[in-house]
Amino acid sequence: MAATAKPIPARDEPRRPNIASADVQLPAVKDFEQVDREIVGTLHPTVAWFMGLGVAVFFLLIGIATWMYQIYSGLGVAGYNPPVMWGVYIITFVFWIGIGHAGTLISAILYLFRAGFRTTIYRCAEAMTVFAVMTAGLFPILHLGRPWKFFWLIPYPNWRYIWPQFKSPLVWDVFAILTYFTISSTFLFIGLIPDIAVLRDRENISPIRKRIFSVLSLGWRNTDNEWRHFARAYLFLAAFSTPLVLSVHSVVSFDFAMALTPGWHTTIFPPYFVAGAIFSGMGMVFTIIIPLRRWFGLKHYVTINHLDAAAKLCLFTSLVVGCAYMTEWFVAWFSGNEVEQSFFANRIWGQWWWSSAILYTCNMILPLTLFSQKLRRSPTWLFILSFTVNIGMWFERFVIVVPSLSHEFEPWQWTSYRPTWVDYGILLGSFGWFSMWFMLFIKQLPVIAIAEVKEILPPKLRKPHPHGIDSTGRHFEYEADTPGEYA
Repeated sequence: MAATAKPIPARDEPRRPNIASADVQLPAVKDFEQVDREIVGTLHPTVAWFMGLGVAVFFLLIGIATWMYQIYSGLGVAGYNPPVMWGVYIITFVFWIGIGHAGTLISAILYLFRAGFRTTIYRCAEAMTVFAVMTAGLFPILHLGRPWKFFWLIPYPNWRYIWPQFKSPLVWDVFAILTYFTISSTFLFIGLIPDIAVLRDRENISPIRKRIFSVLSLGWRNTDNEWRHFARAYLFLAAFSTPLVLSVHSVVSFDFAMALTPGWHTTIFPPYFVAGAIFSGMGMVFTIIIPLRRWFGLKHYVTINHLDAAAKLCLFTSLVVGCAYMTEWFVAWFSGNEVEQSFFANRIWGQWWWSSAILYTCNMILPLTLFSQKLRRSPTWLFILSFTVNIGMWFERFVIVVPSLSHEFEPWQWTSYRPTWVDYGILLGSFGWFSMWFMLFIKQLPVIAIAEVKEILPPKLRKPHPHGIDSTGRHFEYEADTPGEYA
């Protein structure tokens, strides 16, 4: 005869360990009030935040001062050495546009595939996207000799009947940036609406902030109809963003693939650039989210399981990027084109061997450590690896741009390239610009989606029930199919 286990009162139940399961993804998060209290609590400025913001603004001022010196002295101070007329500015542009494309791509694809680990990291990725695109948009302007004429890149009616040169990659970049900034900012804002409503309804909030949040929340009242329309709109934007990001980043790769320059004229560039964008985006997500989960005390929201799953995605994209590198080598060898073979020999064993060594070490060799579960679940190692990924992806763009231009068809044109302090100053300023906006964002809006975290919390029982007992005889505090809370 089967024995029956007597339910254990909730007050006598032993504390559940912080171990996730299929039903309980965030075991240390008990109720909605805790979510509101802890995530909204991260919005209060601290001394450390002001120090970080000050450092970011300082780097930005260095970039601004360097740019003003370049405007006064001319582009010659930027280290250009004909025929290498694309230098650090275009390299950094492609670097930031890759990170920008990765955020929404990660969020949208993971949402469509219902990846559970997306919930607590996607807001960080989407915000990173908007600010990275804002940073990338500066570099086509910095690359111009007369930046105050940047609006000439936009086709607009004018009395001279002069239109932009649509064969110019700079014009393609302008359309890519504007298109992607529009869709990524819309995607971020739509997801923020329920959370802005939570901030609007807080007590002890200033009237000005309450008015601003009331406008931004678009009158959100948390009704069934609003949630139904919200879910449909978000699904549509996710489905719309995914092919858009793929196509727009492919257009960015056409800046190179449409040229006849050795190393550029290849059809593998569009998928190669997209895979590299996701890879670099995951690296930047780790760089941002790991310090935030520590400083804001959010380790029980961004758990080790989330980092483990994200590390697997990083490993997969690293393998795809490594496959693209090897495909480049094979195509150069199999083509029988002496110019192409000479270029790759110079890139790997010749003049630019050191940059290729950094690229392959950071993007192919070090990410293989993620096959180890111990390292995948180590926040310290993931943070260190994220820096190497960011460095490796910047050098990937360096290896694409500089060696190709410095080793073209005619041997008498072969030259070198050395960035100047102006290039480094503006590069530093771009990181300051990006960091400044992100530091401001994390103290104004939640860096973790409050509404989506609440969706994965199992509600408590409205009333105590005799059922809800596991195989060991322990009484559940919640019932997955019973709405409401136990009062």
